[in-house]
Amino acid sequence: MRGDPPRYGFAICLYRTLEPTVKDEPHSGLIDSLQSYLLEHRSSVHRVLHHFVTQERQLLLRSDLLDGLQILCHEQDGDCLRGTPLADAILMSQEAALDSAWIYLALRRRIGRWMYLRIHIETLDVEEVAIDAFLAFKETLINGGSNDDWVLEVDLAPFDRGFARPHEPRSIGQGVEFLNRRLSSRLFDEKGEGDERLLTFLRLHSYRGQQLMLSQNILRVKELRRALRSATNLLASEAADASWEALSPKLRALGFEPGWGNRSRRIEETMQLLLDILEAPSPDALERFLSRIPMIFSLAIMSPHGWFGQSKVLGRPDTGGQVVYILDQVKALEHEMRERLYEQGLEIDPQIVVLTRLIQEAEDTTCDQRLEPIAGTRFARILRVPFRSTSGEVVPQWISRFEIWPYLERFALDAEREMLAELRGRPDLLIGNYSDGNLVASLMARRLGVTQCNIAHALEKTKYLYSDLYWRDNEQQYHFSCQFTADLIAMNTADFIITSTYQEIAGTQDSIGQYEGHMAYTMPGLYRVVRGIDVYDPKFNIVSPGADPNVYFPTANVEQRLLHLVPEIEALIYGDQADDTYRGELHDKGKPLIFTMARMDRIKNLTGLVEWYGRSEQLRGEANLFVASGHIDPERSNDNEERAQIEKMHQLIDQYQLDGQIRWVVGQVDRERNGELYRFIADHGGVFVQPALFEAFGLTVIEAMSTGLPTFATCFGGPLEIIQDGISGFHIDPNHGEQAAQKIADFFVACREDPGEWERISRNALQRVEERYTWKRYAERMMTLSRVYGFWRFVSDLERTQARRYLEMFYTLQYRPLARAMQS
Repeated sequence: MRGDPPRYGFAICLYRTLEPTVKDEPHSGLIDSLQSYLLEHRSSVHRVLHHFVTQERQLLLRSDLLDGLQILCHEQDGDCLRGTPLADAILMSQEAALDSAWIYLALRRRIGRWMYLRIHIETLDVEEVAIDAFLAFKETLINGGSNDDWVLEVDLAPFDRGFARPHEPRSIGQGVEFLNRRLSSRLFDEKGEGDERLLTFLRLHSYRGQQLMLSQNILRVKELRRALRSATNLLASEAADASWEALSPKLRALGFEPGWGNRSRRIEETMQLLLDILEAPSPDALERFLSRIPMIFSLAIMSPHGWFGQSKVLGRPDTGGQVVYILDQVKALEHEMRERLYEQGLEIDPQIVVLTRLIQEAEDTTCDQRLEPIAGTRFARILRVPFRSTSGEVVPQWISRFEIWPYLERFALDAEREMLAELRGRPDLLIGNYSDGNLVASLMARRLGVTQCNIAHALEKTKYLYSDLYWRDNEQQYHFSCQFTADLIAMNTADFIITSTYQEIAGTQDSIGQYEGHMAYTMPGLYRVVRGIDVYDPKFNIVSPGADPNVYFPTANVEQRLLHLVPEIEALIYGDQADDTYRGELHDKGKPLIFTMARMDRIKNLTGLVEWYGRSEQLRGEANLFVASGHIDPERSNDNEERAQIEKMHQLIDQYQLDGQIRWVVGQVDRERNGELYRFIADHGGVFVQPALFEAFGLTVIEAMSTGLPTFATCFGGPLEIIQDGISGFHIDPNHGEQAAQKIADFFVACREDPGEWERISRNALQRVEERYTWKRYAERMMTLSRVYGFWRFVSDLERTQARRYLEMFYTLQYRPLARAMQS
């Protein structure tokens, strides 16, 4: 299938010394110097171009280009190209497209900034081309030389003119900081208009008829200043711990309502912040002040696909890290909301609903229950709404995430009605998850006028190589036409987007990010995107999640441990019960364990790990392999991809005769036991391996590291940022399994020679998680972001009304026909 994940990592490692030297040179200067070099060194240039042409492939990856450059630079009879304009152009290129006459190059001059050029293979003429011309050329290659002059082009760039955005790569993912710096200076410089807007904003706040912050008697900024001065003078003479109830008669007489704080000191601090903003606004003061305002009382989280529940669901198709993420997210957000409401002096119970799909054929799960309280919370629940067909009949069975697109529009309407009834009003924030949840959030936010936050988790376009160009080949199975269209709409309608890592947005210096891959692309015969999303957009913010500290904690916390589960875990790993829940019995129980746990799908690459292990005699001699995933019997799965991976797993175990060295058990869905499972493997000197071809974040990586278990994880995606290679864990390249296996084997050897090595990695992993990846930090940041973006949405055109109307038309004319066609 033309959907294999990208394989950039190895080339990056090999060619770091071959850095381009002209990244900041103007386009014209680069083209002039390249043109001069091509004409003056025709023989060397022809050798390079000839090498690419003889590959007999019309599309070349960055790794193909770098491989060719490396070969040519090391030929004994060839001139080294290092430092030449041609080498610089190739080193900046992320891809190439060529036919018998031209080679087109896509140059990533720096993160998020691209140029496109073409070189005539015979005359060596070079010229810059526009993005639409580059995409059109790729379309002709896919379409066999023909092309349609009337292609639908999506271009959102005109709507961004005049909208402030950063220019430096280091500012990517720090959208709220940038907005506060740029918009606060502009807003409060508008001849007092900013002060008036802020006053209007404060007077709007209420909760179910209860006025908050300011009474309607304060009509002008002068009156607000006078009231604030009087209030701060009054509070200076009161006890620091005097309650709002005790102070409210005097403060209400000045025009103040509840919401400023629960105690005298906090009320005074909040008022002083506002006085500082009115006097000389600063972005930091504005953010601190907005973070204290009572704005978020209820929120709704969208996650339609999969089996969303609290037990017996993990490991089922389309059901894994996202469910864990949301359940932990809800607990952290409710705790943060309750704490802030208490500090604001309000006796209000926060409300959270997770909207997902009700599945009547729920098997042994709770997915057929309309309402389910979320354990560990007081006011959060799962609200399930069924999918309905066009005739209105309930769809009773589970449906793959790739097949749900025709149902989402009706689901959004039904879920909105149920949600409004459950919350007794509209929520203050909508949070979408994955492509389907983000689209539903977009539809709801438009109708309700509510702030929208998107969380992608994984963007499928970057997981499957050339999935845009060859979308027709994959349409029957994956329906990427609908999904990519939904992604484009949702990411551009969101008020703000949360990512777990920087690379999710913009990649690295050497490879593109997930969102960057949506800046420009084409789906031949459908539409061409010349400007989709800009990674410099200030809607992007990095907010990394954590792992539940009550479940995933270090082995040394003996008083917390669930040691009564150890016999169950030992039976799981070493038992010999005769059933279809496992395969393999470990002969040498004294060896440490290599542990891996994920869904059984191709991208997670568990079969890849088994193959690396099978081929490495040294690794097999050092450790046993323990795999927890999927089913053992392929007939128990109703997912085609999972069945194929199960069958491949059996074939590999047979091929390498691994039954005495591997223990493969069905997917483990008990989180508490899984936490103790990580610790049990750590107790015995084992490691955790996450071998995915691509991993958007890597929640299992955080879980393992939170217990102190040394972790080896893919270098493609979130783990590249989570782990400091050789310090708090190790990166492995899933495209080079022999090297990955050797790296794991070398670690076991090092630990045997120096037992302190295992402890060093374990200790550093714990420190890394504590410093960067906790749900408390996540919740604090999310609540602040929701307030800040809500404020700017009110006082400026952050909503981007014109772009939204454009996308509504795109939804109606493009997405709806594609989704409906799936049912025909």
